[in-house]
Amino acid sequence: MYKRILIATDGSPLSNIAVKHGLSLAELSGATVIALKVVPRYPRSYFEGGMPVDMTDVKRIEAQWGNAAQAMVDKIKAQGAEQGVAVKAVIAKSDLVAEAVISAAKKHKCDLIVMASHGRKGIKRLLLGSETQHVLTHSHIPVLVLR
Repeated sequence: MYKRILIATDGSPLSNIAVKHGLSLAELSGATVIALKVVPRYPRSYFEGGMPVDMTDVKRIEAQWGNAAQAMVDKIKAQGAEQGVAVKAVIAKSDLVAEAVISAAKKHKCDLIVMASHGRKGIKRLLLGSETQHVLTHSHIPVLVLR
């Protein structure tokens, strides 16, 4: 059924459920998995007119975020190995999370995207938007959303 499944994660408990289901689906269908974590860039523009931030600090913070992301996708790779599922760990650096997910799915020729809904409702959803909703409406491949 599926040959290559992209599992997007943010490390949240709900996202971990999506990872579990995505790996199980890959195991059942004999698919390989692309485990993706999107890492934002440090928000430099927020500090215009404020306290200057040393570039060394910015690089250190971005490195910490990158290391945490690598640990996250490595954990998925290990979970996949336990289930006999081949997993490629991928980190994308972008402020546009949904676009990075869609782009990675295209780049790796995935035929399914698995991700969690974040569960925001009401005014929070209106104000903060939804990366999952953006992926659902802009992806040209199927998207499995877990809640």
